[in-house]
Amino acid sequence: MRVAGTPYRTIWPSDTDPATIKIIDQRHLPHRFVIEELRTVGEVCTAIREMHVRGAGLIGATAGFGMHLAALAAPKHNFSGFMHKAAEDLIQTRPTASNLAWAVNRQLAAIAQEDTLAAKQARAFGVACEIADEDADFCRRIGEHGKEIIAELSRKKNGAPVNILTHCNAGWLAFVDYGSATAPIYAAHAEGIEVHVWVDETRPWLQGAKLTAWELKEEGVPHTLIADNTGGHLMQHGMVDMVIVGTDRTTRCGDVANKIGTYLKALAAHDNRVPFYVALPSSTFDWEICDGLSEIPIEQRSGREITHIRGLNEAAEMSTIAIAPLDTATVNYGFDVTPARLITGLISERGVMKAREEDILRLYPEHKPKKV
Repeated sequence: MRVAGTPYRTIWPSDTDPATIKIIDQRHLPHRFVIEELRTVGEVCTAIREMHVRGAGLIGATAGFGMHLAALAAPKHNFSGFMHKAAEDLIQTRPTASNLAWAVNRQLAAIAQEDTLAAKQARAFGVACEIADEDADFCRRIGEHGKEIIAELSRKKNGAPVNILTHCNAGWLAFVDYGSATAPIYAAHAEGIEVHVWVDETRPWLQGAKLTAWELKEEGVPHTLIADNTGGHLMQHGMVDMVIVGTDRTTRCGDVANKIGTYLKALAAHDNRVPFYVALPSSTFDWEICDGLSEIPIEQRSGREITHIRGLNEAAEMSTIAIAPLDTATVNYGFDVTPARLITGLISERGVMKAREEDILRLYPEHKPKKV
């Protein structure tokens, strides 16, 4: 997508040195556009853990490039041991998003097929680039499928703007390009379909306020920032035509783990008969589990993310301030699980499906359980 009119991806190898991976350091947005260079698997782990990069697809792509950097650093006499330790370190950075382990395991399987050190290193770089390119292509295709849903709502409204509620940032900043939840919005906007986006601020990291609002502005998409608790009110008054969110892990039966607060939006949408869609590339499916509430690990993060907030002060300087009494007890769950029964449909690169096992496996028959 574009930043000040210039196309960017969220992660890319340096043109002059493939041992240098470049990312947009999202901690500085929307006030500063900072490109960070990563050269070691340790730096990649830090970037993922400390939210320099975030979002299901981008975490996966970053882990893929992390394995590439690990392959360059691995000693010939202990290549396998070094790579498995790097894989373990990467997977442990964020436990909820399935894309991360998926990308790391894809790298391990590919590297194991090669015999020489040079071949293993070349294969790791090639697979990292494949993962990134695939993520961008899948998100583009999600946009094409989801655009038809928006177009149908537009026809029903006789061309009046379609009001779409988002939560968190499932935009191009959360993937390599296009985004998941935003891809249909961008595709519809590009075709001249009138859209307007209600942007949840998304406490505590404020990804909606900082990231979604910024990228929608850069793309010229009409939008309005709202407090997290405003969505239900808007739905009650007929001001939301549909909800589109992303997901960090989706079970084969259609339960969805997404940024904390998603479940509450789904409940409000269900109560007000507002369509609730989840957009995801297939790398986000966890084919091994069915019951999201009991089987998806939910990350707990530092309470400081709740008690403190960072932004641009009146002197145009970045600063952190406390917003709660000192020594206040906190609990900071990063995600919640939305049951399949509350979801109107899942939008993937292969099309739109119901959030139930038989319909998901209709589009992904290769993942049907093998008969014993």
